[in-house]
Amino acid sequence: MSKNVFSILSKMFGKKQGKTVDNSSSKKTSDDMNISSKETKTSTEEFISPLEGRLLELSSVPDVVFSQKMMGDGFAIEPANGEIVSPITGTIATLFHTKHAIGLVSDNGREVLIHFGIDTVSLNGEGFTAHVKQGDKVNAGDKLVTVDLESIKDKVPSIISPIIFTNLKDGESVEITPNRKVSLKEKDIAIIK
Repeated sequence: MSKNVFSILSKMFGKKQGKTVDNSSSKKTSDDMNISSKETKTSTEEFISPLEGRLLELSSVPDVVFSQKMMGDGFAIEPANGEIVSPITGTIATLFHTKHAIGLVSDNGREVLIHFGIDTVSLNGEGFTAHVKQGDKVNAGDKLVTVDLESIKDKVPSIISPIIFTNLKDGESVEITPNRKVSLKEKDIAIIK
């Protein structure tokens, strides 16, 4: 069941790829956001850590939208540095003009949102360098964005970064072993059951 979070985020931030999004239509389709409309296939696919840092439960995120799983289940990482890599092989469905949030769709249809920090949208891209663009095909481990952590960490409430699976099926959930260090590109940090 897709919540079409990428569409919701575009409505919240009012921009897509640096252009104003027409919010007059109350319903956006997956085609509007270049998101695959196919059902998520049941298979085991590689998922690696998109960040290095401390692995946390979503309940640790200081933003109720994420901590209450309003956008979907997942986990968070308190980053040790600013390198963000693709956790999956797939397509960049959405890269917000502020570069703080990236929506990906795996080759199997799994939707993943990486949201670096809390209220980082207010930085308007300051401290963020994108290495990809919307529509790009990526492999697990490809560099997506670099964040100048030192320049932004005192300008936002938190650098804790939620990673959300936005189209889990009914009954699916994400399991992790929290409060441990994860390495960049580490395999099997989360299990979808």
